[in-house]
Amino acid sequence: MHRSRVYALLIDTPKDEAGQATAFWAAALGVEARPLPEEPQFVSLPGALAGMETAVQSVDDAPRYHLDIETDDVEAETARLIGLGAVQVNQWQECRVLRAPGGHLLCMLPVESEVFDREAKTWE
Repeated sequence: MHRSRVYALLIDTPKDEAGQATAFWAAALGVEARPLPEEPQFVSLPGALAGMETAVQSVDDAPRYHLDIETDDVEAETARLIGLGAVQVNQWQECRVLRAPGGHLLCMLPVESEVFDREAKTWE
């Protein structure tokens, strides 16, 4: 048995456009952009979506959106989603990157939030 929840919506943006995209999304969503010095590829947009982290991520790829799912068992959650039709396409540190049916990316990562215990769903 393990638990998981949607943790974040990431706005993946080509590196050379990340500054402009960050300014746009912060203004469009009415929030203050906050760089994450420990993880310079991310700029947080706190308060943009209720109950979910939101950030601009600079990437070496095409623009897109992706979800981060936090879990207390990365291997079990990855296996559960693969069983539902996802395909693992990459691994970065402890995170697993999956492509869902339809082509959307999602990342499985260890628990990040303080609300995990209260909001996570339990899977068997």
